[in-house]
Amino acid sequence: SSNYVNNRVIRCKAAVAWEPRKPLTIEDVEVAPPKVHEVRIKIIASGVCHTDQEYLTGQFRQFPLVLGHEAAGIVESVGPEVSKFSQGDKVIPLFLPQCGECERCLSPKTNQCRKNRANTQAGVMADGTSRISYKGQQVYQFLGVSSFSQYTVVPDISLAKIRSDAPLDKVCLLGCGVSTGYGAAVKAAKVRGSTSA
Repeated sequence: SSNYVNNRVIRCKAAVAWEPRKPLTIEDVEVAPPKVHEVRIKIIASGVCHTDQEYLTGQFRQFPLVLGHEAAGIVESVGPEVSKFSQGDKVIPLFLPQCGECERCLSPKTNQCRKNRANTQAGVMADGTSRISYKGQQVYQFLGVSSFSQYTVVPDISLAKIRSDAPLDKVCLLGCGVSTGYGAAVKAAKVRGSTSA
């Protein structure tokens, strides 16, 4: 498939957190087209992580907010200068980017890339704004992902292309839960070899 650029705003459903400690409400939001080095994806499956709940109880100060960071989806369109992704690719958004160029990405000891970190922690993209809005009001994007929306826009360094036959309802957990557990077992606990249950 080719690199498809869609400059139209997409109207879709999202679960919006309007304030801390209040239930999310399903709203009709607008998802803007991807900008330079951004990709708009259709979310097919999303997990719910304890971190989503923690931020809803007040750790995140920016509201309204679309939570969710464990997901899998399909590339809907790409912004300018995106070369690694094309329309129709199956992908997993990443709350930790992988620029591949910074000192941390090049180190074997950490993958804690810091590119765009201040922005993703603040719920916005590299240009300081969110791609999700509700009736003209900016809605913040949780960790640069916001998978509790039918569509979202993520930086191209915060996206992993996966096999076309991958079951999206299962691999969505790779974005956080599986990788966190694997990392704790292999890196922190130094588990070696395999075990059977």
